[in-house]
Amino acid sequence: MDRINANKKLDKMIILLFFSFLSLTAIPQNAEKKITIQNKNISLKEAFEQIELQTGYSIAYEQSDLDLSRKQSLSLKSASIDKAMKQVLKGTGYTYKIKGYHIIISLSEKKPKMTNEKTQKLTQTIRGIVVDSKTNTPIEYASVCIEEDPSYGSSTDSLGYFRIRDVPVGRYNILASFTGYNTRIISEVSVSSSKEVYVEIPIDENIQYLAEVLVKPEIKKDRTINPIAITGGRMISMEEAGRFANGFDDPARLSAAFAGVAGDIGTNAIAIRGNSPQFTQWRLEGIEIPNPTHFADLAGLGGGFLSALSTQMIGNSDFYNGAFPAEYNNALSGVFDMHLRNGNNQKYEHAFQVGLMGIDLASEGPINKKRGSSYLVNYRFSTTSLASADDLNLKYQDLAFKLNFPTSRAGTFSIWGLGLIDRNREKPQDRLEWETMADRQSGKDELEKMSGGLVHKYSVNEDTYIRSSLSATYSRDHTVVDQQTDDKQVPVADIRNSRWDLIFNSYLNMKFSPRHINRTGVTITQLNYDLDYQVSRYFGLNRPMEQISKGNGKSTAISAYSSSVINLNNNLTTSLGVTAQYFTLNNNFSIEPRVALKWKINPKQSLALAYGLHSRREKLDYYYVEKVVNGKKLSNRYLDLSRAHHFGLTYDWNINQNLHLKVEPYFQYLFHVPVEEKSSFSVINYEEFYLDRILVNTGKGRNYGIDITLEQYMKNGFYYMITGSLFKSKYRGGDNVWRNTRLDKGYLLNLLAGKEWMVGKLKQNVLSLNGRLYFQGGGRYTPVNKERSQAEHDIVFDETQAYSERFSPSINGDVSFSFRINKKVVSHEFSVKVLNVGMRTGMHFYQYNEKTNEIEKKDGLGMIPNISYKIYF
Repeated sequence: MDRINANKKLDKMIILLFFSFLSLTAIPQNAEKKITIQNKNISLKEAFEQIELQTGYSIAYEQSDLDLSRKQSLSLKSASIDKAMKQVLKGTGYTYKIKGYHIIISLSEKKPKMTNEKTQKLTQTIRGIVVDSKTNTPIEYASVCIEEDPSYGSSTDSLGYFRIRDVPVGRYNILASFTGYNTRIISEVSVSSSKEVYVEIPIDENIQYLAEVLVKPEIKKDRTINPIAITGGRMISMEEAGRFANGFDDPARLSAAFAGVAGDIGTNAIAIRGNSPQFTQWRLEGIEIPNPTHFADLAGLGGGFLSALSTQMIGNSDFYNGAFPAEYNNALSGVFDMHLRNGNNQKYEHAFQVGLMGIDLASEGPINKKRGSSYLVNYRFSTTSLASADDLNLKYQDLAFKLNFPTSRAGTFSIWGLGLIDRNREKPQDRLEWETMADRQSGKDELEKMSGGLVHKYSVNEDTYIRSSLSATYSRDHTVVDQQTDDKQVPVADIRNSRWDLIFNSYLNMKFSPRHINRTGVTITQLNYDLDYQVSRYFGLNRPMEQISKGNGKSTAISAYSSSVINLNNNLTTSLGVTAQYFTLNNNFSIEPRVALKWKINPKQSLALAYGLHSRREKLDYYYVEKVVNGKKLSNRYLDLSRAHHFGLTYDWNINQNLHLKVEPYFQYLFHVPVEEKSSFSVINYEEFYLDRILVNTGKGRNYGIDITLEQYMKNGFYYMITGSLFKSKYRGGDNVWRNTRLDKGYLLNLLAGKEWMVGKLKQNVLSLNGRLYFQGGGRYTPVNKERSQAEHDIVFDETQAYSERFSPSINGDVSFSFRINKKVVSHEFSVKVLNVGMRTGMHFYQYNEKTNEIEKKDGLGMIPNISYKIYF
């Protein structure tokens, strides 16, 4: 029996070796086959069929601009494959490559034209990489071209890289295609004379695979970069952040033009679908970071003055507004998922900008050209920090960098960092000018934040990769306020908050099949903190400070998730996931399911339904608030996680290639929200940067409405976007009464539009005009308690009537103008940008006049101008 089995194994080995020999010799045998075609009127498609029949090769192509009906005369007799293919493709602008048993047709790279330099329009190189959207695996032999002129084209090499040379300056759509994949367009790519254009083009595998298939290309600006998300978000384009009138090179301000997002006058705080700005999470390079905004939280939680994330550094990123995938936790409202781009690894490029908002220096280039390593660095500082005058108090600066080191076998390593420093000092006015408490106050604000880490990405095989990072974040806030009285100085606030976190993050991304991709990951965060909050409870009466929060120590937050995207059939896709998090400070634990289903009604329309359970930890200083009530010491140490159910429905209609409509009804139910017992107070409405109340998790909230977006992508230099929202936002405080929230504005309407003109003798300079007009319902506010305000010499609100009053509707706008002069190797750009041009803000505030003992009402303002000059070289 053993001998029989041995003989069977030997037979199998001989058969295996025989077929292996056949496979090794088949390709050269095919290559030696000769081709004979004698036909004076044969189409390109018929010629391909003849070559396939006579050689055994299959010919693959996926390009709508390839004219298969094109007729030609062929006279080939015993010709080689090379000679036959060159003759067939002559005059088409296409070339071919042989890979295995396939002949792959792709665009030939455009050769430079020899013309007079004085009449030749300036050109630039477009280069980049084409990757599988699910696995990030490079796609070799993919075709890449400019949609407006396909003669400018190239194909990717064995590492997925492509290069299109001598592209005239202007704005283009970049099209990428490959057999077995859906064609993808990267739209509105700006080409200047001074800086190479680098684009990463992810393309989706076509599960309806055919050897020959022509797919109509689509622009998908509304789709997220993260392949795990099939609904609930959209891409944030850094090109738009620099171009849109409200962008101001700030992702948060840019998002204020999106449907369902309400911006704030004077800060970049945003409220997503009626939720508090502090419920939004910021992520950079895959980890949660402190709010990366200068002077964050001082004028309201969740916002600040200007983002430290420069458009020189950030690549295209994702923004989520509800029911986001399992990868994201510790957020109730939305998520900014930002990524630093890689520097140019072939050419040194620099930029310098000076303007009213400050000075900006950027540089990038190769570290080692052969190995493809690169650096990217950006430094900014405020104009006021350059002056020595004592009355210029506002100072800020930030630094960001990324170093990228690809290797041949060990994967890709990158080192990144972001830091910002803010300083503000206020002096009291002359005694004769004192009217309000603020007039006699002196103080200082010192804020410092840093984030950075080491990232490693390793491809196990073409369907699987692992991404891991070890990162750290640091933040320190120190605020001191003193008040002058007739005979002394009284300290009324001394707030110190320092914290640094050590974060390990890793996930495995695996494509089981063209229909199923999974991402599973874990994040472990060690929180280290030192908190000391001393604040007077009665500023107006010059009372001394009291300890309201104090704590130091270490805690750990652990989260894990698994999420899959599955194509159930050609028109139905589902996303299934679960995330869990555990907080050791008080043993809070949560398991949260996430699910989405997307139905492709037809090639132009789709419908998606999503649900997610979400939770969020509170600010660390909230847990350390202590108070003696009726002789008993109470604290917030054991506050539970706030939670929310998100439901969302999305209808997408690509009316044509450049016009897109999205309709999104939604409902959110918040519960376990911290509130103060027997009070209208809830953290849903809170915006001060310190807390002095004892809270319980009995609060609730609900947000519901509909968001509508109509977007015309740039065509012939013109674009527009119209967004509208109707919504309701309510909450229940510790007194069990349902009320309108502070952010219940009722409706939002944004009108954005812009136009670019190519001007100059050779039409190579760019004149751009952009505008935004927006209408918002008035936010809610609590009326003033006049009796208590008179008694305390400070504004005190009547919390029994919380948010019963409403500001007037606001009508406001943003404008931007820029002129870019393209010279050989250098570009100059002049721009004027103005936020909140101030037609009608609708907002006001109250102050107590100590001189007249009266409560005064003042109108809110918030115009932010910037005039700047930038040079690229």
